[in-house]
Amino acid sequence: MHLRAKKALATFLAEDIGKGDITSNLLPRKKISASIISREKGILAGVQYAKQIFTSRGCKVKILKNDGFKIQPNQKIMAISGSAQAVLSCERTALNLLSRMSGIATQTNALVKKIKMANPKVKLYSTRKTAPGLRLFDKEAVEIGGGHKHRMSLDQMVMIKDNHIAVAGSIYELIKKARKKHKTIEVEVENLRDAIVAAHAGALIIMLDNLSPKEISKIVDTLKKLRLRNKVNIEASGGINSTNIQSYARTEIDMISVGKITNSVTGLDLSLEVN
Repeated sequence: MHLRAKKALATFLAEDIGKGDITSNLLPRKKISASIISREKGILAGVQYAKQIFTSRGCKVKILKNDGFKIQPNQKIMAISGSAQAVLSCERTALNLLSRMSGIATQTNALVKKIKMANPKVKLYSTRKTAPGLRLFDKEAVEIGGGHKHRMSLDQMVMIKDNHIAVAGSIYELIKKARKKHKTIEVEVENLRDAIVAAHAGALIIMLDNLSPKEISKIVDTLKKLRLRNKVNIEASGGINSTNIQSYARTEIDMISVGKITNSVTGLDLSLEVN
């Protein structure tokens, strides 16, 4: 497990425990066993992280279902044993992260399935719309669900968005400047003219933001006629959800990015029960 992840998990647990679990400290000093159980179906994600939370307090953990497993209601995911104080003080932190990651993986997987039915060549990507401090976990959950991480942080790739263009004043000049130092350059555009400019200037990825499938198809067709389509990857973003994602996938694009899979998470219903 990456050191960054271990440090984050220790921080999460410390946040919840505070100066001590005063309720669990009232209990007898004895060893207990418990199980984490699913209450609904979904895609499991974050099992190793949940295990790390418990083992960091001296508990023993046996993983019964691994990441990516299609869980059904009332299935046991993990068996835990240790002191009552250790098990119960870790309960909420482990469940919160496991539930969130599994929810993201489940939502991602549902969208990936829809995309594949419409156009198997199109890939689903996450965005930077993640909860502060949780990006590493959110992005991994997307990957477990069948999606792709895209960039993890601002230093990984140049992505020129509307506010950058507003400050710079010229898409063309900003792309040219970026190309002097960077190879991978993505540009967000909202119309055909800017898409053509971005392609001519040497952008590798053109993000078509908040455009309808019909508008995107028109841009793709125009780039083909200008012999620019094979020089760029085209991404659709903005307002894309489970009801319209197949329409976007059919427009001959390469990528779809959806912020909702990480910023509007519905956690999977899980619980811990003492045996």
